[in-house]
Amino acid sequence: MPEPQRPRTDDRGDEGLSLSGEDAEAGAAAANDLEDLFENAPCGYVSTDKDGRITRANATLAQWISASAADLVGKRFSELLTIGGKLYYETHFSPLLRMQGSFTEVALDLACEGGRKLPVLVNAVERRDDAGKPLFVRITIFNASERRRYERSLVEAKAAAEQAMHAEHAAAELREQFIAVLGHDLRNPLASIAGGIRLIGKESVSERGRKVLDLMEGSIVRASTLIDNVMDFARARLGSGIGLSPDPNTRIAPVIEQVVAELRSIARDRTIQARIDPDLDVEADHGRIGQLVSNLLGNALTHGSAEQPVRLTATTAAGMFEISVANGGAPISPDAMEHLFQPFFRGSVRPSQQGLGLGLHIAAEIAKAHGGTIGVASDDVETRFTFTMPCRQEAVEVE
Repeated sequence: MPEPQRPRTDDRGDEGLSLSGEDAEAGAAAANDLEDLFENAPCGYVSTDKDGRITRANATLAQWISASAADLVGKRFSELLTIGGKLYYETHFSPLLRMQGSFTEVALDLACEGGRKLPVLVNAVERRDDAGKPLFVRITIFNASERRRYERSLVEAKAAAEQAMHAEHAAAELREQFIAVLGHDLRNPLASIAGGIRLIGKESVSERGRKVLDLMEGSIVRASTLIDNVMDFARARLGSGIGLSPDPNTRIAPVIEQVVAELRSIARDRTIQARIDPDLDVEADHGRIGQLVSNLLGNALTHGSAEQPVRLTATTAAGMFEISVANGGAPISPDAMEHLFQPFFRGSVRPSQQGLGLGLHIAAEIAKAHGGTIGVASDDVETRFTFTMPCRQEAVEVE
């Protein structure tokens, strides 16, 4: 039997009339919602024909550029842009849209009333018929004022940072060149003073005069050390690094003994105990090793307790050369320990013993140049700096 027809509820009877009325109300509500979404969306909406003439624009866009939506109809979309935007529209925007059918996040500026510019990001899609011919274009416009301001601030911050970096680099280079020249020019008058003191020392001098000469000689030794440190620091910062001139004479004990004697003559009120293996056989730059020992001893005399001796040992064992310098006194604080070998770090020193703070830094650089290291240990009993390096330079591994 044929299936009986069911009554239609969309076009007859009271039930059909009731459903049709609900559908109409729902459709009207939906239409109102879509219309409100179009007009008052948080972005601009524009529809154009295939030639780019505006057929409809929403209230949001009109408000942004201080115009009415009705006045925008019939204008070309390019007329809403600044001069640069118009050029971009003709050379990129329109050809790109025609070629690929859509694009996203193109940065443009809208020309607003009073000459004001509004930075925007534009998305667009071109609708086409089945044959591929363009029908119309849908354009969405987003206010990019905050984004553009943020991007500009990033660019400005980067430019400022680069400018500051270049200025700092130039100032640092000038400062280091000045230090190098100053250190070099100080050597000549210092050498003249040292020569004059030696000549006076050959004459008959009173006991008091001899003490004065000894003090002057000690000051010259200290000044020479400071100049050496400054010159080495400048060379390292200017790129040439700490240079080495290995001495073919491997007997290095006399070098260390001479440095100890010089420091004893300078610090006559201090005790320096030295235990130096006379048979030290080490391939090294003797002048640099002497400079390292002088810096370590000078640091111990400056920071160590005046009531306790400074102790130096120099030995070799298992193919390694080791020099240790120890002093009593207050231990080095953990915070200071982190900065000991940094340039210009002086820690806590007495007013009469102010220095440049380069001694330990240069000592560490000399140790590194020899393939060695300097370690430090400090507690309530003593503070000890220990320099170790291979006795033979060929044992150093080159990276």
